[in-house]
Amino acid sequence: MTQTTEENRKVRVACDVGGTFTDICVLSEATGLMHVAKVPTTPDPIDGVLAGIEAGGVDLNDLLLFKHGTTLATNALITRRFPPAVMVTTKGFRDTIEIRRGNRDDLWDTYKEMAKPYIRRRDRLVVTERVDYSGAIVAPLDEAEAAELARVIKKRGVKTVAICFANAFMNPANERRMRDVLAEALPDATISISISSDIMPEIFEHERFSTTVANAVLAPVVGGYASRLQARMKDGGYKEDVLLLHSGGGVMTAKMAEQYAARLAASGIAAGAIASRFVAEQAGFKNSIGLDMGGTSTDVSLCDDGQIQITKEWFVEYGYPICFPSIEVLTIGAGGGSLAWMDAANSLRNGPQSAGSTPGPACYGRGGENPTNCDANVVLGRLSASLAGGKVSLDEGLATEAIRKGVAEPLDMSVEDAALAILRVANANMADAVRLLSIRRGYDPRDFALVAFGGAGPLHGAALAKDLSIPVVLVPPNPGVTSALGCLLVDIQHDVSQMYLSKAADVNVADLEETFRQLEIEGRARLVTEGVAPENMVFQRKIDMRYLGQWRALSINISTPVTSLDEAIAYFHEEHGREHNYSRPGAPVEIYRVSVIATGVTPKAKFADFEPVDAEPTPVATRRVRFDELPEAVDAPVYDRAELKAGMKVAGPAVIDQLDSTVLVPPGVTAAVDRSLTLVMRIPQA
Repeated sequence: MTQTTEENRKVRVACDVGGTFTDICVLSEATGLMHVAKVPTTPDPIDGVLAGIEAGGVDLNDLLLFKHGTTLATNALITRRFPPAVMVTTKGFRDTIEIRRGNRDDLWDTYKEMAKPYIRRRDRLVVTERVDYSGAIVAPLDEAEAAELARVIKKRGVKTVAICFANAFMNPANERRMRDVLAEALPDATISISISSDIMPEIFEHERFSTTVANAVLAPVVGGYASRLQARMKDGGYKEDVLLLHSGGGVMTAKMAEQYAARLAASGIAAGAIASRFVAEQAGFKNSIGLDMGGTSTDVSLCDDGQIQITKEWFVEYGYPICFPSIEVLTIGAGGGSLAWMDAANSLRNGPQSAGSTPGPACYGRGGENPTNCDANVVLGRLSASLAGGKVSLDEGLATEAIRKGVAEPLDMSVEDAALAILRVANANMADAVRLLSIRRGYDPRDFALVAFGGAGPLHGAALAKDLSIPVVLVPPNPGVTSALGCLLVDIQHDVSQMYLSKAADVNVADLEETFRQLEIEGRARLVTEGVAPENMVFQRKIDMRYLGQWRALSINISTPVTSLDEAIAYFHEEHGREHNYSRPGAPVEIYRVSVIATGVTPKAKFADFEPVDAEPTPVATRRVRFDELPEAVDAPVYDRAELKAGMKVAGPAVIDQLDSTVLVPPGVTAAVDRSLTLVMRIPQA
């Protein structure tokens, strides 16, 4: 039976809003084919989102599903552009978020100022109440003081409140009563209230308070944005929920995003890690390292046996942790626009300073005078005379002059050698980042495939893989918009946790099973709120364990139902040995926390699978290119990525140009196009 024209128009769209560009991925429901669009990010990001959908040729009436990653929350925390907020806390705990942990970003620079808390001291109000370590109420909430605080908050016109009481994770009664007092006193006000026992019911006051405060200040920003986007999409004809990507690698509805707003503070970087895993699995690799290199920074992620690494503590500004589970991504200041500079010892450095988009690299001709990685690639012939389909022209003369003044003359070398040195330093910085996320954690890079994406990643992927002895580099079909692809691949997901401090040997298995059951009930309730049908709900149980007396915990999967902890304990010893190079199987183990990942599976469209062709690719041009492996520049064939079909192979030295990136294929490397149109580069091993 042939599908109707209307059915053929149905598409799924993912959108990733960055600081410079808004990327759109459009996937056809009928054919599995994907196409992309890229538009400038607008002052109101919603305008850019809608413009991107239009540029992708999509009618909102034909849109089956829309998923969205955004830097809105991250930027709000960095710029401090959020509505005034108030924190209500236990007497004596007013300065918890300012005292922090006493550690510093730069341990040796005692004069370096720490960032100020997100809520200033005059807006941190105190009330009499107390819960002890066991959860017993030592002092109930002082109702008169609570009512007075409600009056003050109403008078100040505050729109968002964080309620953070000591030991509320053991007993939330006082926090909930404070929330009720505010709701009763402000019945007509539009006010968002975040309580720490709901946001993060876990031990350690600073981390719990910090996470709740971040959630509170972001709630009006995220909630307002999400509701406006939902309304404008609906007005245009879109009938389903807008789904927003969160830090844990799932999505949630606009309604839930307001309640857990801080989860969006790592939305953008999570999308790239998810897409990296997908590209690797499509090519047949369960182990992969993602290298997302853009204009300013590089994000590195790791996937082991199909599992992306997760961290339970991260931050946008040092000292103010957000403890929602998040995909672990290591970000360094190495991008196409990273500056090459000489330090006081006349040694060559690269980044983290960047030319940014204004003025940009010297070759852009917008006034930039300092050499960058982009300028080095232009001088070496690795980049063509223009980017983004001719929208950005590159001036080799300006790039040459910048490198001559900034690097070649101080180091007394030729401009070409200076350009090679710039890129080698940049590659060394990125290789160190990969080592930190792999070798330092007990993973051997030789067991992984490197997924190189972002606008600049495919230029550096092969050199980086060679340095790390990684045997395979994968370049997705659209490297520059791969993060948007990541948004398209995720399900609705919530993480629900609870403290469970007990020696593993003393655990009552029936009691632990009941705890998990209660967490699953809460997770199920959240999924129901988001409209997920029961048959589409999946629950994954995890248990955080540590050696008795230590504070570092590892998250271990546990089966359903819980009948014994023996297998989980054995796996904990194994994982501890891998990650910390230390394991004591006979030592007592403590359970620290239990959690449930509640997933609402969303419908997935199948991506197109292309039949390989038996044909040789034809170059569209030749270009003088200098490769690290050769003593001088050679005339390298240049291929158009759009003309490369499944089954074709490109032998290096060669360059593959495309709209959103450039792929460098060094001598001795062969790049084959697989059935998903991913380039698979095999790197010779020494």
